[in-house]
Amino acid sequence: MHQPTLPLSQDLVLIGGGHTHALVLRQWAMRPLPGARLTLINPGPTAPYSGMLPGFVAGHYSRDQLDIDLVRLTGAANARLIIGAATGIDPASGSVRIDTHPAVGFDSCSVDIGITSDMPSLPGFAEYAVPAKPLGPFAARWEAFRAASGPTRVAVIGGGVAGSELAMAMAHALRGRPATIHLIDNSTILSTLPAKSAQRLRDAMRSLEVVLHENVRVTHLSENTVHLDGARSIQADFITGTAGARPYPWLAESGLETHDGFLVVNEKLRTSDKRIFAVGDCAYMAHAPRPKAGVYAVRQAPVLFHNLTSALSSGALKSYKPQKDYLKLISLGEKSALGDRFGVNFAGPWVWRWKDSIDRKFMARFDTLPRMQTPPLP
Repeated sequence: MHQPTLPLSQDLVLIGGGHTHALVLRQWAMRPLPGARLTLINPGPTAPYSGMLPGFVAGHYSRDQLDIDLVRLTGAANARLIIGAATGIDPASGSVRIDTHPAVGFDSCSVDIGITSDMPSLPGFAEYAVPAKPLGPFAARWEAFRAASGPTRVAVIGGGVAGSELAMAMAHALRGRPATIHLIDNSTILSTLPAKSAQRLRDAMRSLEVVLHENVRVTHLSENTVHLDGARSIQADFITGTAGARPYPWLAESGLETHDGFLVVNEKLRTSDKRIFAVGDCAYMAHAPRPKAGVYAVRQAPVLFHNLTSALSSGALKSYKPQKDYLKLISLGEKSALGDRFGVNFAGPWVWRWKDSIDRKFMARFDTLPRMQTPPLP
């Protein structure tokens, strides 16, 4: 029997295909809100999963395994997908500006665009290096570089967990070639980790012959060269950087409240404009500041889904209460990993298998998508 079409009365716009929004789309496919039209805006048809990036760099995963298929996901959710990058939000008109498309209006929207790298502000970086974020362009450039042959040199700027993990993954991936991997930091490498965990990672890098350069300042880049203070330099055929993560500049230009350029959200994940929510790395949780980590983005998803649908239907909103600490699983290049939580660390191939199982289960959610429920008749 033919069912009447419900009138479209409200527009919900998701800006960015980050982890939180991908999970919201999946939930929407199971429980759509009658009378609401859902739109996703993203620069490409896929979104890379950051948890599997080191494994991809090391050669353990293919490029396809790294990506969430947003075309398929939006199709399952009966949502509109606009391929383009958001360039601004205008709260006054209730619209989102896009570089490839006319502005899109919203009744409610959410921002999940991640972060970018501040490294391009380093002289010569934009011309001679590849930022580790956004992940998509970085993954494409690395895949092409890894496929080449012969002696090579790589430089990673930024000696935090992300930079160290990348350096080890690159060392493993290039083990069949004469290769030198340099890890460079203007302070002590891995200074944010507990001492015992940092030492275990240092030992792992030493076994992979990663060359550490600590307490040195990068002054500028030129072709195949990282220039350091004191007239020193490092030669490299592939240069990347994980330091200086920053929000996209247009967020601070939106008129919404920001903290260091990140959108300030309350416990409901709402920004200073009650129609606009923000999650993931682009958001600053004023009620409970936390480091940028994918675990928070994933756990924000059910709260965001509830609050978006409630905001459109005048329902009560839920609070998101982030955990104080989280389990860090850090790849060690080969199929081994280190775990750290509350200052306790453990390592070995079994930890990598555990991490691999967690990552594959997350991605499997987007392989078998639920059928959309038929909205109830009015």
